[in-house]
Amino acid sequence: AAAALIDAQGRVLITQRPAHKQMGGLWEFPGGKVELGEAPEQALARELKEELDLTVEADALDPFAFASHAYTDFHLLMPLYVVTRWQGEPKLDPNAAAAMKWVRAEALRAHEMPPADVVLVERLIERSAS
Repeated sequence: AAAALIDAQGRVLITQRPAHKQMGGLWEFPGGKVELGEAPEQALARELKEELDLTVEADALDPFAFASHAYTDFHLLMPLYVVTRWQGEPKLDPNAAAAMKWVRAEALRAHEMPPADVVLVERLIERSAS
């Protein structure tokens, strides 16, 4: 599950995968794996707390889109939630990401992202234009 965290200026938060991880150096929407017995919303709230020290309530997660992508060794079905309300300021966990930054939706195209995330970029650009 992943989040498009959108701030008051309409910018989206993206994080960069650490160099030593699979797809290292690519930019992505924050989030992570859904553990056994966990709902995607629970997993996303947990991951945002672990990775960015943000507290996100379940009612702040707005289901937006999903990506389905066949990678070489697994198939990913990833829901993306739009989040505009959270508690705290994003603080990067260096074990989870190498960097983070806020960008306008249209600027997402300029960042190299995993294929599953790229599919979602156009949807976010359409959302920001409306």
